[in-house]
Amino acid sequence: MRQVALILLFWLGLAATSYAQSTDGTVVPPAKLTRKQQRALEKEQHELEKKVAEARAKRPTAPVLTEREREQSEALFVEGVKYVMLEDYTKGLENLLRAYALSPDNAAINYKIAEANLLSGNLRDATNYSEASIRLDPHNAYYYLLLAQIQASQKQYDGATKTYASLIKEVPNSGNYLFNLADLYLAQNKLPEALTTLDQAEKEFGQVDEISFKKQQIFLKQNKLDLALAEGDKLIKANPTEARYVLAQAEMYASNNRLPDAVRVAQQALRLDPDNPQAHMILAEVYRQQNQPEQSDQELKQAFASPALDIDARVRILVGYIKQLPNPKESVNQMARDLAVATIKTYPKDAKSYAVAGDIQTLTDHKKEARNTYLQALRYDNSKFQIWQQVVLIDAELNQTDSLLVHTDRALELFPNQASLWFYNGVAHILKKQPTKGVKALEHGRKLVVNNTELLGQFDAQLGDAYHELHQYDKSDAAYEAALVSDPNNVQVLNNYSYFLSLRGEKLDKAKQMSGKVIKQFPENDTYLDTYAWVLYKMKDYAGAKSTLEKAAQTTKDGSIIEHYGDILYQLGDKTKAEAEWQRAHKIGGTSDQLERKLKEHKLYE
Repeated sequence: MRQVALILLFWLGLAATSYAQSTDGTVVPPAKLTRKQQRALEKEQHELEKKVAEARAKRPTAPVLTEREREQSEALFVEGVKYVMLEDYTKGLENLLRAYALSPDNAAINYKIAEANLLSGNLRDATNYSEASIRLDPHNAYYYLLLAQIQASQKQYDGATKTYASLIKEVPNSGNYLFNLADLYLAQNKLPEALTTLDQAEKEFGQVDEISFKKQQIFLKQNKLDLALAEGDKLIKANPTEARYVLAQAEMYASNNRLPDAVRVAQQALRLDPDNPQAHMILAEVYRQQNQPEQSDQELKQAFASPALDIDARVRILVGYIKQLPNPKESVNQMARDLAVATIKTYPKDAKSYAVAGDIQTLTDHKKEARNTYLQALRYDNSKFQIWQQVVLIDAELNQTDSLLVHTDRALELFPNQASLWFYNGVAHILKKQPTKGVKALEHGRKLVVNNTELLGQFDAQLGDAYHELHQYDKSDAAYEAALVSDPNNVQVLNNYSYFLSLRGEKLDKAKQMSGKVIKQFPENDTYLDTYAWVLYKMKDYAGAKSTLEKAAQTTKDGSIIEHYGDILYQLGDKTKAEAEWQRAHKIGGTSDQLERKLKEHKLYE
């Protein structure tokens, strides 16, 4: 039994010293206990510690444990470690402290108690027991690492630094922890101490890339560029066939405005790796800074021609172009499109290639191509609402109603809670002469609008039009009134509302006021002038209607406006000219159903 217990002790006590630790030996704590659990745990632990203190007071000199006491201590230790592994810190500490009562000078027991306290969030006791474990065994690296972590978690960086320094001094073959110590110095911005530590590491390990990189960081922070570059030269000499070290040096020259040196070193990298995209991008940026756009573009194209240039790097560059678009220089617009095409060629099945290309095409006014490119992006990833939104907006802008309906239907299957999709779906149904479906979509989408007064007004404006088509005039008027609450100067609503009131011959004074407001803002717009003239016509102010419309009637290409002008002339008694205007309107088209009858019978029908 004793032999088995000792083996288990060795496995759980010594090998388990790395339990819950990262590769550098630091403990990774799980979620902390609740305050209630923490208080209960601390209370129980303090009671046990009190008993331990009382026992030790009765036995001022710790005698050698009997065989039975040793076995009991080992068993309690093993049990405690088991519970700690199971994250039951209450039971774990209970057993560990009972083991401690028997063997208070056992470094491993102190260590595990410290670790359990750290994991349960009791940093004060974790510190005390961790320090005790080091005093009892100053040659165990894990004991120092635990204490350093406890100190760092409390932002006691000076203490953590001293702990690492002691570890390196006291524990044989612990030079690898010089890197941790250097990082701590860097975190505290203690640059000279960090540099000294790295020099010490270099003496022990020789030329190591990590040391040179960290030294470069320090020298750059100290504005000692030449020393940082010297470290870069050391890396290149130590790795003469590695282009990445040459490229790092070139980037350092470029970022510090040593442009000729950056070109020289980047070209050196290309001799090692002729197709290296990073080298071409460095050169492209340097040439751009030197105001050599043609050379810069050429280098960038070579970088994009390389399959080694990853998609994310390409997207970052293209986003930089997007911020410049549309550009007054067509060469910039074309360069952006060319790079986007090259990206699609290299990554033909990546949605990001098509999405960024679509953005560039949109901004350079290639809307149809952009819509098709966005649809390609959705083939490979249909989960991005922003891309669906772009497709729908372009459909609406191009007045492609069938596409708008198809794409909004598809998008709504994926994003049923997006109000804007319901808006455009409703608009598409209205344009397709399906006002009932349009109203259904718009009413549903309107309920989804949150904190967006402008979009709410757009819904109401479209509902006003749709309800008018359904001859539900009370609902139409209510929708228009709601839209004007959102935006009292909405020109579309003011015009449509007043025109529909004139057609019905209702609230003509209100219609006149609204329409007059519009033509003051747009005194040359044929459509708005026609609305105002028609309101006056309905008010039997035929002279005012003629004065309003006669200029527009001579230049407009809208048959319905010319027909209205003919009606006004007829009411003023000029039947010959009225018929001439009706004939002109008939040739243009887009007139009322009554025009044929007017021409046939030479009479006005309304």
